[in-house]
Order: sequence, then C-alpha cells, then structure tokens
Amino acid sequence: MNDLILNADKLHTTEMGVKRIKRNLSIDVDDVVQWCKKIILDCNTVIERKGKNWYAKSQGCIITVNAHSYTIITAHKK
Repeated sequence: MNDLILNADKLHTTEMGVKRIKRNLSIDVDDVVQWCKKIILDCNTVIERKGKNWYAKSQGCIITVNAHSYTIITAHKK
C-alpha cells in the first residue's frame, strides 16, 4: 500500500482546484474531494509517484495530488 492511500484522509483541494477539476472532467458533484477520494481508493486505480506528485489513473481520468501536502491539484480526462 502506498502513502497516498494510507493518507487518503488528508486529501483536500483549493476553491480554484474544485473549479478546475469540475471543468476538466465535466462533472457536477457537491464534494469534489470525496469524488476524487473514491476514485483513488478504488482497487482498479493505478497509482504512481513521479517527483513531487502522485498520479491516480482510473475510470478515464488522471487525478494529480501533491505528495507532500496531499492537495488534489487537478484532474484530466485520459
């Protein structure tokens, strides 16, 4: 198990992050952090760390998380 999964309770984002994620993924959810956490914790998600970020790839999207602060930076469609 990697640090991202072990620290999933620390995941958060900024107000701008919420807007960016909703726009990039074309989603309309009330709690973007919970939505992203569900994807990250899914057993089919592929998680890898490159430099200062974690990348969680699943369900047609890639979620980028800062490895030190656990801030969800952005998300994109694959």
